[in-house]
Amino acid sequence: MPEQTTPYLWAQMRREQFERVLKERPVVVLPIGSIEQHGPHCPVDVDLSIPLHIALEASRTADDFPLVVAPPVPFGFTHYNQGFVGTITLQLETFIALVSDVCLSIYRNGFERLVLLNGHGGNHHPIRAISVKLAEHNLFSLAFSHWDLVAEEMKSWGDKEGRIGHGGEWETSLQLYLRPELVDREKQVAETWVSSVSPEYSGFAVFPERQRETPYGVMGDPFVASAEKGRRYVELAVQRLQELSRAYREQPVRQYRHGS
Repeated sequence: MPEQTTPYLWAQMRREQFERVLKERPVVVLPIGSIEQHGPHCPVDVDLSIPLHIALEASRTADDFPLVVAPPVPFGFTHYNQGFVGTITLQLETFIALVSDVCLSIYRNGFERLVLLNGHGGNHHPIRAISVKLAEHNLFSLAFSHWDLVAEEMKSWGDKEGRIGHGGEWETSLQLYLRPELVDREKQVAETWVSSVSPEYSGFAVFPERQRETPYGVMGDPFVASAEKGRRYVELAVQRLQELSRAYREQPVRQYRHGS
């Protein structure tokens, strides 16, 4: 395959392009996000922009196999952010049904390898449940969030935060790298939250959502964010998404009854 100068965008492909790509054991990436407040300094589509960019860049630079980027799912499960203007949420059942229908439609087109790449914390566990649901239809997908690709590096690269947070060090760094013009650093604030009954039981006795609101809707410290951190994060996530997709592609298509 020649090097791709543009990504494989499902929405912009013609019918004959699909027919050609299907012969090359493609992997499809479905970016899944959310439209919700991200503090006073970041845009509301943070959780969509990051997985979409990682998927597009991985597709653009994959020169040995077709990595197709499906039309992204912009809406997620984020009722706990409705205390701030700008948030759009789906009911959990609606989210599961919508994403499942999109995935099954992709599968019925003949695409047998599907990655669900999530960018929103509230979707993290639901997409794993969706992956199990899809297996009932003989579609064995991979479902994870973009921060899973760089989990250990966040711990060592972060100045204050070893996880993704919400409008804090890492999400702000990613926006500063991807879309700095949309970040208003004069309005950023640092905040923390409590999600457990008590510290000694924090490993399992947690509420089914975050504390409903911090005063400004931030969970972390954006003051230590930088575009350089965002660059390192994105470049590694792109590399690992490609590596994972390549390994997925080399595996035989999974079925309940092999050889039947």
